[in-house]
Amino acid sequence: MSNRTLALTDNLYNYLLAHSVQETDLLKELRQETAQHPMAQMQIAPEQGQFMALLIQLMGATKALEVGVFTGYSALRVALALPPEGRLVACDVNPDYTAIAQRYWERAGVAHKIDLRLGPATETLAQLIAEGQQDSFDFAFIDADKRHYPTYYEQVLQLLRPGGLMAIDNVLWSGRVADPTVTDSRTQILRDLNANLAADPRIVLSLLPLADGLTLALKRP
Repeated sequence: MSNRTLALTDNLYNYLLAHSVQETDLLKELRQETAQHPMAQMQIAPEQGQFMALLIQLMGATKALEVGVFTGYSALRVALALPPEGRLVACDVNPDYTAIAQRYWERAGVAHKIDLRLGPATETLAQLIAEGQQDSFDFAFIDADKRHYPTYYEQVLQLLRPGGLMAIDNVLWSGRVADPTVTDSRTQILRDLNANLAADPRIVLSLLPLADGLTLALKRP
């Protein structure tokens, strides 16, 4: 028995996948296609997608937001977990990556749930705020360019309703955030963000060692 999170060996990780992850054939196909993509490292882990889908269902979320779509696996997971009337606003800048996503959303029958907005996410989020959509989203997932993470966080926090949940990916950054010898700008941005969130009285926080590190931030009433 251990009172700290286990380090996952390959055998233990494969055991976890075999005894936890439940995917439709279409989710598996999308993940396999993405694994052949030159930017495959941007794909979230399947257990992470399943965890977020579970959160959506536990919350009874109907309105979700995603910053960073890539080939659409996380958006597909969220859209499948949303009820029939649920909607997801998905933000990305790359029409080639999201073209793959749209193929799978159509095939899964959830394209009508997803409002894909192409363009800089800071501008899309600012537009949502200008439209008066503050305090209206139940769930948000941030997994995009690290340079803008602090801005995304502040904008998304405005858009979340009190009691809404934000998930932020890559917050452990392959362990680099804990290595003082690593001083590149993206690592430092994530370090600063983690420190700021730990001290932010507006949220209830949990940083999980899931995949590349996943922060959950619940917006306080």
